[in-house]
Amino acid sequence: MFSNIGMILDLLMMIALCTLILLGVPVVFILTGCAVAFAALGMMFGVFDLFLLGALAQRLFGTMTSEVLIAIPLFIFMGMMLEKSKIAPELLEAMGRLFGSVRGGLAVSVSIVGALLAASTGIVGATVVTMGLIALPAMMRRGYDPAFASGSVCAAGTLGQIIPPSTVMVILGEVLASAYQQAQLAQGKFSIETISVGQLFAGSMIPGLMLAGLYIAYQLMICWLRPDVGPAIPRAETGAVSTESLIRALAPPIVLIVAVLGSILGGVATPTEAAAVGAVGATLLAGLRIDASRPWPIYAAGVSAAGLVLLGSVFDMRIGRQNPPLRDIVAMVVSLPLIAALAWGVVVALVRACRTQIAHGAAHSTMTVTAMIFATLIGATLFSLVFRGLGGDEMIKAFLESMPGGKYGALAVVMAVIFVLGFPLDFVEIVIIIVPIVGPVLLQMDIDPIWLGVLIAMNLQTSFLTPPLGPTLFYIQSVLPPSVTTRDVYRGVIPFVLLQLLGLALVVAFPALATWLPKLLF
Repeated sequence: MFSNIGMILDLLMMIALCTLILLGVPVVFILTGCAVAFAALGMMFGVFDLFLLGALAQRLFGTMTSEVLIAIPLFIFMGMMLEKSKIAPELLEAMGRLFGSVRGGLAVSVSIVGALLAASTGIVGATVVTMGLIALPAMMRRGYDPAFASGSVCAAGTLGQIIPPSTVMVILGEVLASAYQQAQLAQGKFSIETISVGQLFAGSMIPGLMLAGLYIAYQLMICWLRPDVGPAIPRAETGAVSTESLIRALAPPIVLIVAVLGSILGGVATPTEAAAVGAVGATLLAGLRIDASRPWPIYAAGVSAAGLVLLGSVFDMRIGRQNPPLRDIVAMVVSLPLIAALAWGVVVALVRACRTQIAHGAAHSTMTVTAMIFATLIGATLFSLVFRGLGGDEMIKAFLESMPGGKYGALAVVMAVIFVLGFPLDFVEIVIIIVPIVGPVLLQMDIDPIWLGVLIAMNLQTSFLTPPLGPTLFYIQSVLPPSVTTRDVYRGVIPFVLLQLLGLALVVAFPALATWLPKLLF
């Protein structure tokens, strides 16, 4: 009887959560309030042990001391600094002039820029709004179909969900790592394997680039079949694109992407260390963009940073060792002027950013988003403890194991639930609330954790695009030109939603798309 009461309380707990979310109550308050209320009800009916809440302090301490989660504010700061310093307009202009004379060239430019911004900022809302402000009016002036143009902008903006480095991947990697450990312990394995955020980054690279390629292939094909959808711009109007202007637009984001992703995938740095590199790099790029007439402090800092990475990869430069070899001592001495040059460049860039209020805006946005993420994480930890204490994990396990089709049937049900929850919930809330509950059960069915993580990220990206409640659609509606209606937006994103589903189906059918690169690199 008590187990039945626990199951009923678990179901009521989930119903209360979903109902209050749909009513617009802030998720942080809902998670904490539901957990406390149903823990009290469980105690009244004798199906919940208050002793379980003693694990809350330990879990919160683990969250506070997690080196991986430190990457979250650093990646957010990197993205905010690039967004505030207006890197995107120059990129879009250069790409538009390069591909404008091709049918659908402006749409292709939007997809390329979206992929570059995804890999350098990873902020979906900012990317969609920025490209909506810049690219949509230009595409309308050139006679592009409003639905095709708005759909291209929305689709390109959501690439930040899947192309690393992505904040969602950092959170998802940490949650999946914990779920994978729980699954192995439940299976009686005490020699535990682990997964890292770097492995998840590597796993999402090929699917993310594949999606960008599918977008571009569709844009070129539809404009070739129907030239009126995306007419070409006469070459005389686009003008020749100089190599210098192209390099000036492309080099900053590409260098930053190579520095961050290359250091992670190459094993030179952890995701947290790479995030710090990205934050410093974004600050230097902002300083260069603010005052391009005095670039030498920034150039010197960039060269010094590269030199320090090279020295650190060749020599053992750890301080505090007794009797280090002479070559390491020489390397440490050589690094001193490089450190000074790097510090000088960062100070110059920060002064410029502070003078133009860019640093203030980036810091404030970083603080706001980071506080929201970690507050949600704390609330979800309490919610998960109470849900499990009432027997919810056993209920979920029994439900998924009863699905026809074995692990693939269970996976399909979970993917459907996550897709639907992607409408009212943010990706952070879904990853923190849902994955800890269903993740251990799925991973006990011998599902590859990297493959599962990539599928969840692609599923959330599809949900972000799908009418009528996809969050991306609300982002772009705030910046639509008068000639583009909400109906155009809904009509335009449907082909890209189908492409998303095709990409998701390919990763389901060919898991090596997500697992081959992590196995190769790690």
